[in-house]
Amino acid sequence: MSKSVSKRTAPSPVAAALSGCRIAFAGIGMLTGVINMLMLTGSLFMLQVYDRVLPSRSVPTLVALFVLVAVLYAFQALLDATRGRILVRIGAFLDEQLGRRVYDAVAQLPLKTQGQADGLRPMRDLDQLRGFLSGNGPAAFCDLPWMPLYLGVCFLFHAWIGLTALTGAAVLIALTLTTEMLTRSPSKAAVVFGARRTAIAEASRRNAEVLQAMGMRSLLAALWSEANSEYLRSQQRASDVAGGLGAVSRALRLVLQSGVLAVGAYLTMNQEATGGIIIASSILVARVLAPVELTIANWRGFIGARQSWNRLSDVLHLLPEGAAPLALPAPQRTLSVEQVAVTPPGQPRLVVQDVSFSLEVGQAVGIVGPSASGKSSLVRALVGVWQPARGKIRLDGAALEQWSSAALGPHIGYLPQDVELFDGTVADNIARFRPDAEAAAVVAAARAAGVHELILRLPDGYETRIGEAGTALSSGQRQRIALARALYGEPFLVVLDEPNSNLDAEGDDALTQAIIAARRRGAIVIVIAHRPSALQAVDLVLAMSNGRVHAFGRKEEVLRTEARPARPLKVVSDKEAVPA
Repeated sequence: MSKSVSKRTAPSPVAAALSGCRIAFAGIGMLTGVINMLMLTGSLFMLQVYDRVLPSRSVPTLVALFVLVAVLYAFQALLDATRGRILVRIGAFLDEQLGRRVYDAVAQLPLKTQGQADGLRPMRDLDQLRGFLSGNGPAAFCDLPWMPLYLGVCFLFHAWIGLTALTGAAVLIALTLTTEMLTRSPSKAAVVFGARRTAIAEASRRNAEVLQAMGMRSLLAALWSEANSEYLRSQQRASDVAGGLGAVSRALRLVLQSGVLAVGAYLTMNQEATGGIIIASSILVARVLAPVELTIANWRGFIGARQSWNRLSDVLHLLPEGAAPLALPAPQRTLSVEQVAVTPPGQPRLVVQDVSFSLEVGQAVGIVGPSASGKSSLVRALVGVWQPARGKIRLDGAALEQWSSAALGPHIGYLPQDVELFDGTVADNIARFRPDAEAAAVVAAARAAGVHELILRLPDGYETRIGEAGTALSSGQRQRIALARALYGEPFLVVLDEPNSNLDAEGDDALTQAIIAARRRGAIVIVIAHRPSALQAVDLVLAMSNGRVHAFGRKEEVLRTEARPARPLKVVSDKEAVPA
């Protein structure tokens, strides 16, 4: 079975989450039934007043009817408020059931897909669904099935009154379906362009320094304005359609009420109806059309909620919630890479092909090669960030997929090429935000990275808040604190992607000592290096070219083999030289 077919037939995770509210939905159905029965109160009261009280001039009857009506309206208000509170709690329950999974999806989507225009879209979709469930939209849809009840009462008054109400209801339903067809396309376009403008704005915020220094802000502003204009146009088209048809429905409702009065007056003049029926049927027809009119008014919210439901279901299908694998003992001996091939998320092209090597405890390998040779892609697979397209990566014989991320994480120390820290204290970042982190372990990791003294010189030491993405620190400080985070807890596998790209001589020395210390305590260390200083503490070198292993072995042998004599320069002038 193809993926598309299986995706369509698989149950929606959103529906599965809401299935826990079956009793609540049944309660809403019962409350809706009682509320709609009570909605007949006004019509029946007017019928009794005009046909019973006025002819008899009985004040006690009028008082008794009014007291009864007041009690029924109070009970209706109580039930309506209860229904609204239940819907709010259903929305909160949906958020409780899916909130953690949606956060995990936001955090994992970049690892599974090539990229999204709006990476926070799943969270906004969940908010949209919760907001719709907590609003007036569901109540309007719950009232729609009770329209036949009011139409039936209209037919009991007189067939012509019933036919008039039925005609108006049919026209309003046709307007509702027209609203659905005409707003579907612009609503989808608005989501696409809204995501695009959000992505441009977020990228501009992250790269404010580049925009300022290179005069690019006006150029990015033009791109944002274009996306924003398309977004506003799409929103305007959807609003114009929904608003226009809503205005038509309101006008039609008034015309229909007047028409019912006219039909009732005609029937009264022909002695086929009473004055009470005229007033009661006018009120009842308004109630017949109210759910349809309210549905049209909330149609944009319904369309948005439906699109959010579909997108959220697709995302959660892409990232299913799997059972936790059996806990394995901590790795202590070997790392083996067996014919591994790697493709970036969402791309079919292999960037790493048929890589095989093995490392034992205490060994360190430096991965070298030209840009785009597959070095960073390989280490992303080694730490479980990307899944290999084929082949296996094993720790002590167990493939990485036999571990959950939470179970494998403490055994992995990873310093990515693009260092990212989180808003919090220095200690929080080093301890990977573990609530049970011990101060001694945090200090030990900082000492292992050679950054303890640097941290003490910060304004509040280990309690210094570093701001979003570590903006309160220099790039070199961020890299060294990220190295301490990678070494926290003495992980078995330490993977460092260009760890000295922002380091000075002191930082280079600290990095070398950190690698030596990790090897001595029994870790396996992998270092991607462009600068030779990063290779001082490794004993093996793996050279890559075009995604394949070009050489692997002792550092001295591989580097000697890889070395190429420099091409002689031919002097062209006093100021320039070119290769001969």
